[in-house]
Amino acid sequence: MLKQNSPLKLRTTITLLVCSVIALVLFVVQSVYLTQSTEQTRLCLEEKAKAVLHTLTVAPFVMEALNNEHQQAALEDYIEQVRKQNSLLFIVVMDMQGIRHTHPDVTRIGKHFIGGDEERALHGQESVSEARGTLGPSLRIITPLYDQHHQQIGAIAVGIATNKVEEIIATNRMFTYWAIVFGGLIGTIGAVLLAHQIKKIMFGMEPSEIASLLEERNAMLKSIKEGIIAVNANAQITLINDEAKRLLRQNGELENLLLAQSSKHWPAMLHLRQVLETGLSRQDEEIEFNGSTLLTNSVPVRVNGQVTGAVVTFRDKTEITQLLQRLNGISHYAEALRVQAHEFMNKLHVILGMVNIKAYDQLENYIMDTANYYHAEVGSLIRQIKDPVIAGFILGKMNRGREMGVDISVTPASYLPESAQSEVTHELVTVLGNLLENAMDALDGDDSPTIVLTFDHDNERLRCTVCDNGKGIDPAVLPHIFEHGFSTKGTRRGIGLFLVKQSLEKLGGSIECQSKPGEGTRFIVSLPYASKENTL
Repeated sequence: MLKQNSPLKLRTTITLLVCSVIALVLFVVQSVYLTQSTEQTRLCLEEKAKAVLHTLTVAPFVMEALNNEHQQAALEDYIEQVRKQNSLLFIVVMDMQGIRHTHPDVTRIGKHFIGGDEERALHGQESVSEARGTLGPSLRIITPLYDQHHQQIGAIAVGIATNKVEEIIATNRMFTYWAIVFGGLIGTIGAVLLAHQIKKIMFGMEPSEIASLLEERNAMLKSIKEGIIAVNANAQITLINDEAKRLLRQNGELENLLLAQSSKHWPAMLHLRQVLETGLSRQDEEIEFNGSTLLTNSVPVRVNGQVTGAVVTFRDKTEITQLLQRLNGISHYAEALRVQAHEFMNKLHVILGMVNIKAYDQLENYIMDTANYYHAEVGSLIRQIKDPVIAGFILGKMNRGREMGVDISVTPASYLPESAQSEVTHELVTVLGNLLENAMDALDGDDSPTIVLTFDHDNERLRCTVCDNGKGIDPAVLPHIFEHGFSTKGTRRGIGLFLVKQSLEKLGGSIECQSKPGEGTRFIVSLPYASKENTL
């Protein structure tokens, strides 16, 4: 707590000063607004009443009905309708003797107008006044009524309840109160933010706040799943978090890094020396640490425009690669489901059309042909491919191939048991999916595009072959097809075969490519494959 003779903090002083100024301004604005609002409200109501009056005084029906007893009822209905539509207290049409011909209270019709302020209107002058009548106090506007020959035949009085005027003024007053509250709240928030910003610029933080920020920073550094290393201008470590220690320790570099942190060796590996010298960031770069690949981002730290240090963040690329592989497998599943749903909807449309045209004989033949196709192709595939994930995936690719005009088939002698490890199944989907996609791309424009799949399982090892009759691969580029980013099809390609190779390396498998220009391409995959049949 502050002592009694302690000066106010900077934040408190700024907040009180700004809030005082805002309060004074809001008070003045509120006073001026209420005064103007009251006058404006009265003026608006008067103008509304005058508009109604002037409309009625030029209405031929009102002129004729005033002196015609047969139209008295119609006049009363018409005036009452106008009064309700305009939310007025009363509209009274009177003759030259001040006798009412209309009134909201029908018992008052035929009696003399009360208030005494009608005399000026009966003598040809419009009057505005406040008086008490049979319906209570009201703001009244009375104007003369002339016939078609400009002879005065009476007057029309319009009344607005005084309490209605007060209600509108009270509503405006409540609005000003809310405006003061809202303005005061916004002003207070603005004052606090302004004080905070000034204090931040001046580094005027309290010791307790500094301690709290340090604790928060330490907690944040421990929770981040990326390694972080910060160095000063002399390339000496000023910060290293637990994740960075773990990644470097598992790669056998932590002890060397800490022992030689003042040398020029380790900043070069993490690109920090270049960042300190050039002041330029280095984004998404890969470095090798004893066989592991780290994905790094290095940025300079500047104070007043001068580079005073650098920070590098990094993480094991293996984790990112695994995520990409899983996403790639999921995309293959989704594509297979989309194709199957599309083909199913097409068949339903055909059946619906035949039902509508009542072609029942043709419908029966169509359904039988479809069922026979299912048993011939789908049933055969299920008998050969025991793993339901792989079977569904291949079936989806076959359907998609038909959409593209590509014939995808599995050799009759192929056999694939269900895997005992779900991870192998997911990796195999990634491998087959990318090989089939590459094959379909290679067959684009071919006259009779064909892809043949072969599965051979023996002695806990699986051999898969994907063969197409496409254009083949140029022998000059054949050694590079498994490199990351290499592609002959344009930019942002060259990831599929790279993922295939990574998946097989993870499983302890291998891949071989045989291709000749004009004779097609054959990919031969071999990997360990434990089946459920042998584990039961």
